[in-house]
Amino acid sequence: MKKRKGYIFTNKKHSERAIMATILGIISLVSLGIVIFRAYLGGGEAPAGFGFTGVLAMLFSVVGLCLGVVTFREKDYFRLFPVLGILLNLLSLGSLSLILYVGANL
Repeated sequence: MKKRKGYIFTNKKHSERAIMATILGIISLVSLGIVIFRAYLGGGEAPAGFGFTGVLAMLFSVVGLCLGVVTFREKDYFRLFPVLGILLNLLSLGSLSLILYVGANL
């Protein structure tokens, strides 16, 4: 019997919450990257606004991580954006933790 190649139709769709989790992860990583680069250009001197940006990036990452985990547990959605959102937000929280750890030990 000849095997047909074709489309598999499904009821699954991409979750808006998972897409938002991915966007929040990207925003927090980009803002942290910009702050680190600007502090590097300033010779390590960072104004208070950079700290506020770090707090906002942490808040975005926590919210994005919660959105990603909640969506990952649902069965009717594709897994790409929840996994991507979880990974990006964990990376952002990890980099913030590393920045705080290095700053506390100097």
